[in-house]
Amino acid sequence: MDFNEIIHEFEELSDVDYALNMKKFGIQHVKSYGLRLPQIRKIAKQCGKNHDLALKLWNHGYHETYLLATMIEENEKVDNNQLNEWVNGFYSWDLVDQACINLLRFIPQAHDNIFIWSDSEEEFVKRTAFSLIAVLAVHEKNSDFEIYFDILKRGSKDNRNFVKKSVNWAIRQIGKIDLENNRKTLNLAYEILDFDCKSSKWVARGAIKELESDKVQSKLG
Repeated sequence: MDFNEIIHEFEELSDVDYALNMKKFGIQHVKSYGLRLPQIRKIAKQCGKNHDLALKLWNHGYHETYLLATMIEENEKVDNNQLNEWVNGFYSWDLVDQACINLLRFIPQAHDNIFIWSDSEEEFVKRTAFSLIAVLAVHEKNSDFEIYFDILKRGSKDNRNFVKKSVNWAIRQIGKIDLENNRKTLNLAYEILDFDCKSSKWVARGAIKELESDKVQSKLG
């Protein structure tokens, strides 16, 4: 599919009511066709990987074209300028998470930027750091995730909803890799629980509850 065919398909599938309802889920963007994620993924399969098309879709500026761009971009063609432009353009939790799942986990320089993004003042740039850790914990299980413990501690103190949720997600995913990571991550969570910070306690309690659950312990054991 070329750019015009994609836009035509988006317009045909457009759902105004769904676009309005997206705001209820914390997805704030003024331009949206109102498509559901499975619909976008189906279109992505028809497009294949295409760097130039991904750039056109990103520049089109609709929620769905941003998401599709992350699905069809060729990771080896993303340079530092594009990486920083896209990440600094994130505005919603679902765009962050889809970018991490579809694209950023395949880009080594994105891994290197986790420590930089974790100190960002921008909510969704900061979320990118922790969401990427969570995604890597699912797909790169042999990596050393203890290197991220200090920034997870600091990140837990950020009371912004989409930051603290991503910190919690990262801790839970690391803790579900194996028994050793489970033990280390529970120690981390209990350390965070002792912080005199409401957000940190929320992050820690949620992680401890899942990582100590019979379901997780049985699976790891």
